[in-house]
Amino acid sequence: MHPFLKKKTMDKKILLADDEEGIRKVLGISLADSGYEVLTAKDGEEALKIFKETRPPIVLTDIKMPGIDGIELLQKIKQEDPDTEVIMITGHGDMDLAILSLKYEATDFVTKPINDDVLEIALKRARERISMRQQLREYTENLEELVQKQSARLVKIERLAAVGQAVEGLSSAIRDIAGDLGSGIRYFNEMPCFVSIHNRRLKIVAINQLYQERLGNKVGADSWEIYQGAESKRNTCPVAKTFKTGKGQRSRATISHSKGARYPVIVHTAPIHNSQGELELVLEISADISEVERLQEELRTTQHKYQQLFDEVPCYITVQDRSFKITASNKRFKEDFGEEIKTHCYEVYKYRAEPCEACPVAKTFTDGKSHQSEMVVTAKSGEQYHVLINTAPILNAAGEIEQVMEMSANITEIRRLQDRLTSLGLMVSSISHGVKGILTGLDGGLYLLNSGLAKDDQTQIAEGLETVAQMVDRIRKLVLDILYYVKERPLVWKRIDVLKFGDEVVSIVEPKLHHHPIEFSREIDSSLGEFEVDAGMASTALANIFENAIEACVEDRSGKAHRITFKITQDKDNIIFEITDNGIGMAPEIKENIFNLFYSSKGQLGTGLGLFITKQIIQQHEGSIQVESTPGKGTRFRVLMPKILAQAAKATPVEFRRETGQ
Repeated sequence: MHPFLKKKTMDKKILLADDEEGIRKVLGISLADSGYEVLTAKDGEEALKIFKETRPPIVLTDIKMPGIDGIELLQKIKQEDPDTEVIMITGHGDMDLAILSLKYEATDFVTKPINDDVLEIALKRARERISMRQQLREYTENLEELVQKQSARLVKIERLAAVGQAVEGLSSAIRDIAGDLGSGIRYFNEMPCFVSIHNRRLKIVAINQLYQERLGNKVGADSWEIYQGAESKRNTCPVAKTFKTGKGQRSRATISHSKGARYPVIVHTAPIHNSQGELELVLEISADISEVERLQEELRTTQHKYQQLFDEVPCYITVQDRSFKITASNKRFKEDFGEEIKTHCYEVYKYRAEPCEACPVAKTFTDGKSHQSEMVVTAKSGEQYHVLINTAPILNAAGEIEQVMEMSANITEIRRLQDRLTSLGLMVSSISHGVKGILTGLDGGLYLLNSGLAKDDQTQIAEGLETVAQMVDRIRKLVLDILYYVKERPLVWKRIDVLKFGDEVVSIVEPKLHHHPIEFSREIDSSLGEFEVDAGMASTALANIFENAIEACVEDRSGKAHRITFKITQDKDNIIFEITDNGIGMAPEIKENIFNLFYSSKGQLGTGLGLFITKQIIQQHEGSIQVESTPGKGTRFRVLMPKILAQAAKATPVEFRRETGQ
């Protein structure tokens, strides 16, 4: 935390909503041991009532409850207070609801049975978000206070500067103070200025009391004597210029104190004419501006410190006018978004032609209050950042909102970490289901094997061995999918004959087909030549598609004869692979989600990694994949792979994107 921020104690109140009394009791004790003040509710209605009365900063709610369920409770709480951090409790079968809760701005979710370490990570993330918002508000409050102080100081300096204008007007008003120098000069004894009267011989003939006290009795002295560098001022001092031109003069100068001190002054002169209209005397009035200069120097120092603070705050700061034009910005903003001033913020942040909807700056101009929002902005490099925005009004001397200061904290890394942790949780849950199915299959295979050995039944032994082999194959595939998902890897590419590559893919697939009554045919153009490819990764991608085709045929109970066709053709730039089956086909909602991470229509038999990995491998090759499917008739996958890889695909390691389909 920045040293000028006031540290506040975080409210550790938490609301726990769950319809199971045992979970409320056990989890309540655990949270209380962690230092939380725990409020409990047995359903969504009671939770909403308690929330409105107590406003806890963190809510922990079951996703399925009678009446108002967890999703509806989340939405109502966010309507009441968008800053409340809500953590969802889900069962293993509630992944779709868990993903939906993230769309409604849930902080995180934890699965039953609840692991203390996982829960603590979620609570820590919630506390960090609350702490970040609190720090941003405090930054805003302190900067707003600093702006107000500087505004007050500027007003004071402007008032002092007005002294010079007042003196100039006064010198004009007294030009007609006349002949009797003694009575004339007495008018000036109460003035806080140095006043003197000079004759045509450039001699001082009268002075006021302050002049005598501060500068000494200079009556009879030369008019230029009091000025710094006096000898060079003989013909250029203000009095000499007035006698020469007949007009009053205004200038800045430095005069000497009787004890050696020096005063910066603003000098005004006014000609005094005799009764015949001849220029006879000159009135000189000098106002001490040393206090003004001291304040100006102090202002410059303060402005420098303010600019340093403005530039070093660890977030983006802009000042915007009512048309949303940026009138000032700090160093970090200029580094990432450019130095253009008088450019609309929505042009800089979003490359839009009009203001953003629900703009927090517009809200502050409307009601004069600070507002907060979160959005994605685009830097001048093209990179996108998640930012948390706070606004504060800047008032003029009349108390009117003149500008708005916008502070944006870059929380991109926090969001990426959240996404990865969410993705990791989904992966663990999905893989757990897959492993459970494999273990069940292994148990069945071992039972058949043991039973066959005991009975010396070769048919049963063979059936058991086949089942175990299938489960081992599924374990191998699961492990490879996980490795492809978690490991960043470049393409290990080379030029390879397309026919040879096609044969390698078929050699992987044919053993799987032998166990099922499925006709397999291939149509491969013999003139295909070579293409650039990571053969290991690409064959894995196509094998995943083949496995889906086989499963689609096996699951079809219509009684028709099943077949799978593997076709390889080409166009000008691409090698085209087509895998067609006449299995059960896919409904539109399934086809739309098959490439999403962890989506599976196979229940415990699938992890949702296979086709996701396939799409990522093809995209890494700068290729594309298309799917056509009709329920009851079958599916066709069409994969386009470039004959020559793009240089970026060859040179750059590509990390698989953690797409969740949200």
